[in-house]
Amino acid sequence: MKRARSHDEELMATLKDLAKAADYLRVAYGDSDQRVFLLALKDVIEARAGISKIARVAKMDRRHLYVMLSKDGNPEWFSVNRLLNALGIQLSFEPKPHSHTKLAA
Repeated sequence: MKRARSHDEELMATLKDLAKAADYLRVAYGDSDQRVFLLALKDVIEARAGISKIARVAKMDRRHLYVMLSKDGNPEWFSVNRLLNALGIQLSFEPKPHSHTKLAA
């Protein structure tokens, strides 16, 4: 009998696909809790390359990366961009649905 894969195994397999990983990060970034995005970023890193390899590619200290991606992490914007670049993922911005801004000219 074939053993069923755990949720974590299934997630890691899914996140190996770059488009699915980018979508996962996009959804997490939309959450009001910043920690959700950091945990999602950690998931993508672990699925696609692992902390050690991505730290080398991003030219960052591996220990700093663990701290940065912890539930209490507070990374600098520059560091997040370096990680996304190393993963081959870019951020994009679009208007929120039904957004009525008071800043319009």
